[in-house]
Amino acid sequence: MSLPIGYVAKTTAANLWRNRLMTLAAILTVAVSLSLVGGAILLNQGVNRAAGEWRGGVQMLVFMSPTATPADVRVATGDLATDPDVKHAQYLDREASYKLYVSLVSGQALAGALSPATIPTVFRISLVNAADAHQVGAAVAELPGVQHIAYDQAGITEMLRVTGVLQDVIVGIAVILLLSAIVLILNTIRMAIFGRRREVTVMRLVGATNWFIRVPFMLEGLVEGLLGALVAAGVLYLLRDLVRRLIQHFQVTIIDEIVVTSHEAMLIQLLVVGLGVVAGVVGSAFAVRRFLDV
Repeated sequence: MSLPIGYVAKTTAANLWRNRLMTLAAILTVAVSLSLVGGAILLNQGVNRAAGEWRGGVQMLVFMSPTATPADVRVATGDLATDPDVKHAQYLDREASYKLYVSLVSGQALAGALSPATIPTVFRISLVNAADAHQVGAAVAELPGVQHIAYDQAGITEMLRVTGVLQDVIVGIAVILLLSAIVLILNTIRMAIFGRRREVTVMRLVGATNWFIRVPFMLEGLVEGLLGALVAAGVLYLLRDLVRRLIQHFQVTIIDEIVVTSHEAMLIQLLVVGLGVVAGVVGSAFAVRRFLDV
């Protein structure tokens, strides 16, 4: 028996309308689940962006020896300029180094410990990734004229650990919520199958093929997943816009990096729609295979 597209579409629409309360409940439940999934993905992307900014903002101070020659400084400058792990390296002569020293110890007992004549020159280095701090520090220590390297290794390690755990938790929550959406669609299709057992029996008796019977049920799950995903995509758009406006209104610039760009938000919305379609197809296909006796 052939599978007319018009018949399948009409049957699917009729079945969805006949069980409209259950269909609406499934769509809303999927929308909530996928909104949470999308929210988790948005947050994870924001954390990745913020972590990248924080990691890229980690600085290392390289103190040159008082006996370092101009040739030593040129060698260090060239080496740092070509190091792929170094985002930016700034050389501070004695005057600039003393200004930095005064700004760091202003009001403390150490404020008068050094003078412009005794303070060492310094390279201030920004790293591409904080995880490479130890590797970069070991390489820089071998350069001629380098006396001491200062960076907060303990703080870097803790920052990497916290951001890594946070990202793992967010991804885990997103996976659990996606599986929940699949199970909800599966349960909805299962109830629809049980509600139309007599129709399925009649269709089987008149010679309908397995796919002729199964496809309308699978399309129901696909439509429910798609509609729920579209609602979730709208919710994510409003959520991102609301968070951005709140940050701008209250000027909470410290978490500004967490807000993803419009391009990233659009990609995540498309991903959520795709996940909704996949959840609908997978859930309905499993329900049909498990509960439809054809």
